Amino acid sequence: MLARLLGLSAERSLPLPSRAPFEAPRDPRPEAPGERDVILFVDTFARDFEPQLAEAAVAVLSAAGYRVEILAPAAGDPEPDRPLCCGRTYLSHGRIEEARREAARMLSALTPALERGTPIVGLEPSCILSLRDDHLKLGLGPASEALADQVYLFEEFIARESQRGSLQLEFPQWTGAPVLVHGHCHAKAVGAMKSLRKVLRLVPGLDFELVESSCCGMAGSFGLERENDGMSRRMAALDLLPAIAQRGAGTAVLANGFSCRHQILDLAGRDSCHVATLLAQALGLPDGHTQDRADVAVAPSAPSE
Repeated sequence: MLARLLGLSAERSLPLPSRAPFEAPRDPRPEAPGERDVILFVDTFARDFEPQLAEAAVAVLSAAGYRVEILAPAAGDPEPDRPLCCGRTYLSHGRIEEARREAARMLSALTPALERGTPIVGLEPSCILSLRDDHLKLGLGPASEALADQVYLFEEFIARESQRGSLQLEFPQWTGAPVLVHGHCHAKAVGAMKSLRKVLRLVPGLDFELVESSCCGMAGSFGLERENDGMSRRMAALDLLPAIAQRGAGTAVLANGFSCRHQILDLAGRDSCHVATLLAQALGLPDGHTQDRADVAVAPSAPSE
């Protein structure tokens, strides 16, 4: 009944929030800002649904020699207890003023980092690439342009630092399953898949393949809506689902988009992981709960109810 009231398909499962949302680790030794600092923006999906993903990202960045600061509302924010949001959800529903307000909160919180030139790193492609693109169209001035130049997807930052020779990581030989990689539409549109390939090549012995696929069909909440359910399924069935079925249970699945991972779980009955989680596993670091691990992604699981 609730699904019908919300216009959602009764044939679809909904992502379930975590019982323990992500909490920023406390740094017992505050230090002056340095050139090895990085700001991590933990988006709504990672914070409230997959906190293990944010934990894996912190673990990898810390192991690479960076001091990680979790982005939080600025001092003086009128809603200091409400987490920051990129505002893309508002934009996708045409609510421009609400999106502009969220973007302004984000820029206010990032002012010190922008002034210092500190890199801003995030995990969800649709969120991070909105900061680099959509925010430029909201009339927020030069600060939005500075942000566009300083914000990176997790894999983009790792690839950049590796190319600069600044990445303090040594990966052991990979002993896990081969990996099938599904690219996020937004990441493919801006050429960010190059960075993902470079990062995966840092892990010796990792056998990975990028599936040639169109959109997974979920597209945020599109695939959950009753009127779009059939179209969403047909889009997934074009390339993505056959590729997963063809490789079978002996291949892990990597998908950096939250909605992509949910679509894969819902329609293929398979767990999939984010590249931050895979790197944490490759390094032998804590990589969160087992449902987001590449080594258990090889085992099929029943779609959630």
